[in-house]
Amino acid sequence: MIVCEYITKLKKETTRNMTTMKSLIQTILFVVTVLKTTTGSEEVIYVQVGQDVTLAGPASAPELYVYWYFETTDGIVLAWVNHLGGRNINSNDPWKDKLSLSGNSLVIKNIQENNYGTILCNAKNKVEKITSTYKLIKVNVSVSPAMLLLPEVDVSLTCNVETPQGQKTPTIQWKTPQGKMETAINGKFMKKAESQDSGTWTCVVTIDQKEQSFPIVVKVVGLSPAPRRQYTSTSSSLNIPCSFPSDIPWEQIKQDIKDVQWHFIAKKSSSQNPQKLVSFSPGDSSSWKKDQDRELKHTENQKGDFSLFRNKGKADDGGEYQCTVTFKNGKTVTSLIEVDVLQIIPSPGAVLVSGHQLNLTCNTSQQLPEDLKVRWMPPNQFSSNVDKGSSHLYIPNVGTKASGMWRCELLLGNKRLTIADITLKIEPILSVWMLVIICSAAVILVLLCVLTFILCRRRQRKTRHLRQRLCRCKNPKPKGFYRT
Repeated sequence: MIVCEYITKLKKETTRNMTTMKSLIQTILFVVTVLKTTTGSEEVIYVQVGQDVTLAGPASAPELYVYWYFETTDGIVLAWVNHLGGRNINSNDPWKDKLSLSGNSLVIKNIQENNYGTILCNAKNKVEKITSTYKLIKVNVSVSPAMLLLPEVDVSLTCNVETPQGQKTPTIQWKTPQGKMETAINGKFMKKAESQDSGTWTCVVTIDQKEQSFPIVVKVVGLSPAPRRQYTSTSSSLNIPCSFPSDIPWEQIKQDIKDVQWHFIAKKSSSQNPQKLVSFSPGDSSSWKKDQDRELKHTENQKGDFSLFRNKGKADDGGEYQCTVTFKNGKTVTSLIEVDVLQIIPSPGAVLVSGHQLNLTCNTSQQLPEDLKVRWMPPNQFSSNVDKGSSHLYIPNVGTKASGMWRCELLLGNKRLTIADITLKIEPILSVWMLVIICSAAVILVLLCVLTFILCRRRQRKTRHLRQRLCRCKNPKPKGFYRT
C-alpha cells in the first residue's frame, strides 16, 4: 500500500515537472520570436511645406494592434487602430485636422514646420511586434526672381534639402519643362531666362536609388507656341498667330512693352529684305499703324493678341511673317510663321472638251512634309476610279461627269489644315451650242450661195439689156473722120 502511494506521488511529480518544462520552452520561444521581429524598417521621406504624405502601415493580420507615435514610442500618440474596428486620431495642435487613417496607413495633410520629425509605427499581436521608422525631412523649392520674368533675365532655381546628422546627402537635379536633366550645384541651377523656360520645373531628389520630385512653376514672358508653317488657299481663311499665353496678365506686362511689329518676306520675291506691314505701341496709342496694306486684319481689343487674319487667302500670301515684340529693356521675343498657299492646277485648263485628257495637281510652292497628306473630293456625279490620296490626278478620257467643283483637303492626321477648290467645265463633243454654231454656219453658207446666184443672174440680165440698146442699126458706121 505504501509502495503504491509512493509510485503515484512520483508520477504526479514527474507530470508536474514536464508541464513546467513545456511552459518554460514556450516562453523562451515567444521571447525569441519577439526579439526577432521587433526591428522594423527605416524610411526617409522628403516633403515640402503644404504637401500631403501617406505613411504605409503594416498589412492586416489577426489580432493586430497598430499605434502611430511622434518622435518616440513614449511620445505623442498620433493615431491607433485595431482588428476589432476601433480607432482614434489625435485632434490636438499641431495635428488638428491633419491626420486620417487609410486602413493601417497614416495620412498627413498640409504638412507645416512643426510636423517634421520622426514618426514611429508600432504594430503587434500575441506573437510578434514590429516598429517601423519614418523620417520626414523638409524640402524647400524656390525661384528667384519670383515675379514674371522677362527674356534674358538671370534666373536662379534653388532646391534646399535638410540633411540630419548621420543621414546620407541626397543627389539633386533639375528637370526642365522639356524633360532635360540639369545638374545642380548645392541644389542651385542658374541660367538666362528664355521663352522655352516657361513651364513646370522639377527638383529631383535621389537617395539610395529612390527618387522624389518637387515641381515649381516658372513664368517667362514669351509668345504662345504655334506651328512653324501655316496653310491657306483662295478658298479658305488666312490666320497668322502671335499672342501671349492666357496665363500672362496683359495689364501687368503691357507697361514693359515698347512696341510690336509685323514684317513680311514674299516667297517669290527676289529681295530678302523684310517689308514692314503694321506696328503697335501700347504706350502711345491703342491703334495700329499700317505701313503696307495687304488687307490683313487684327484684333481691335489686343490684350496680348497680335494675330493677323483675313477671311480668304490670296495667291501671293505665301512667304515668311515675323512678329517681333520689343521690351523697354531692349530684349525681344520673335515668332516666325511660314505661310504656304494650297492651289489646284488643271492642265490643259479648267474648260475643255469631253474625251480629252486631264491632269489635276494639288500642292503648295514647296514639297509637302511627310506627315501631311491630301484628299480629293470630286463632284458627286463623278464615278471614275482615281487615287483620292495622291496630290496628282490623271484622267485619260475625261467626261462631262467631271464638270463641277473639285476640292482638295490638306490633312494632318484627321485634322484639316486648309482646303482648295476649282470649278471645271467639260463640254460634250457635240454640244447644243456647237450644233447651233454648225446650223448657223450652214444657213449663212446657203444664204451666201443664194445671194451670189442672185447677183450673178442680175449681172447677166443687165449685160444682155445693154447690148440690145447699142445694136439697133442694120449698117452702123463707125465714128470718126472720113475721106471725101
